[in-house]
Formats: sequence, structure tokens, C-alpha cells
Amino acid sequence: MPERFYRITVSGTLTERLAAAFEPLRLAGVDRERTALAGVCGDSAALFGVLDRLRDLGLELLEVESAEVRRDP
Repeated sequence: MPERFYRITVSGTLTERLAAAFEPLRLAGVDRERTALAGVCGDSAALFGVLDRLRDLGLELLEVESAEVRRDP
């Protein structure tokens, strides 16, 4: 699986400190009791690691968006 950009939205408000647990994603915004994490996952193992941590912490997954990583020449 090639690198992809992901934006994952969960229910609740995460702090910067808690969001750090979801590397390689970073806190991308908090809006009305929803938190977005975004970044590039190098492979499927990295993505599933993030999703596993969300599950382990009991966070409600609301949305997962994916896009190709653009590389400017």
C-alpha cells in the first residue's frame, strides 16, 4: 500500500498530549465535541495501529477520509 493522507474524526475533544498517541497523525482541529486527526500513513500497518489505539481508548470513530499523497516535482 503506498503512502496515503488520512483525516480521521472521532467523537469527543482530545488534547495535544492525548493526540500525540496517534502518531503519525497529528491534531488537525476540534469542533463541537469532535476531534480531527490528520497526516500521512506510510502503510496499512500504520493506519491500523492508529485505529487500534482509538478502539483501545474507547473513542467513537465518526469518519475516515483518505486521499493520495501529492508530491510536487
